[in-house]
Amino acid sequence: MNIISQIKQELQENVDSKTRGYSNSFFKEEIKSYGVKVTTVTKISKKFFRQIKHLSKDTIFGFCEELLKSDYVEEAFVAYRWSDYLKDGYEPEDFVVFERWLSTYVSNWAECDTLCNHTLGTFVEKYPQYVEKLKDWTRSQNRWVKRGAAVTLILPARKGMFLDDVFEIADKLLLDRDDLVQKGYGWMLKEASKKHQQAVFDYVIKNKATMPRTALRYAIEKMPQNLRKEAMKK
Repeated sequence: MNIISQIKQELQENVDSKTRGYSNSFFKEEIKSYGVKVTTVTKISKKFFRQIKHLSKDTIFGFCEELLKSDYVEEAFVAYRWSDYLKDGYEPEDFVVFERWLSTYVSNWAECDTLCNHTLGTFVEKYPQYVEKLKDWTRSQNRWVKRGAAVTLILPARKGMFLDDVFEIADKLLLDRDDLVQKGYGWMLKEASKKHQQAVFDYVIKNKATMPRTALRYAIEKMPQNLRKEAMKK
């Protein structure tokens, strides 16, 4: 039995009836899910990665691709965690792989955030010139690619990085009508505010007349109450 078959079997053996019952309630779109707890999926990803970590990165990426083709959310999580475990070996050409996964296989916000927060977020920290590619994503017709433009910067923004790029991406997505894109760039602004509160507050005040309320609420969520009140004024 190959490793992909072993993972599928392990997931099937760890189905949790309660998780299976409410899995779809977190998503607007229909998802394919075994109904396995996230903590269990993480353990499974680590268990099987130990068996393949000696293999080449390209071989492991090939296994990731096989998992992604199934369209099961748990298998996607395993694939994206494996790609994150390989972060010390990222090379510039890996961006094309990650970008293709995002545009081809991601089909819900959880997969988008798992891939972008960690794998792609770590990648752009290592190769900051690729932040320019994220700005191109804002023009995509694919909602997950557009959301990915913002949520890829979640962890770097939390560290205070890429502030000018954060604002530029927010500008490009500012009037997007998709609430999941709005939540994505609002979340990015919220994380940036942890190190640059005044700058993000000023950005929100400057744009609040046109910024969707969903994005605005996300952006100011962690600010002091007086600033939140000021930002929410009509």
